[in-house]
Amino acid sequence: MAITDDELQEFLSGSHIGVLAVERHGRAPLAMPIWYAYEPGGPLRIWTGRDSLKARLISAAGRFSLVAQDETPPYRWARAEGAVESVDRATKDDVRSIALRYVSPEEAERYAVELLGENDVIITMRPERVTGSTG
Repeated sequence: MAITDDELQEFLSGSHIGVLAVERHGRAPLAMPIWYAYEPGGPLRIWTGRDSLKARLISAAGRFSLVAQDETPPYRWARAEGAVESVDRATKDDVRSIALRYVSPEEAERYAVELLGENDVIITMRPERVTGSTG
């Protein structure tokens, strides 16, 4: 069953592990789980290393999609897709804000201080289309 745009926006902004998908020439698209941040109507942001496979593929494709799902009834899901808006050096605040969606404040701080690398980036995509459904 389809859900309203407001319901999709609210669901996508929840704390779900996303599955990022991006085109990969000559092979199946790369699909992998990832933490992300999203606020209704705003950009979708992911944190990764500048030289990571996903960053290189996103750079080449210029776009990606992300699916979030709920594995409990009513099995809702949302997919956002769009072009890359920006790639910026990740800051402690960026990393902390993404990590806080998934871990305690203490763990989020550890990510921001200990795991943020010099070559880490925040890739921003403003969804051009958001679709989804409920069970």
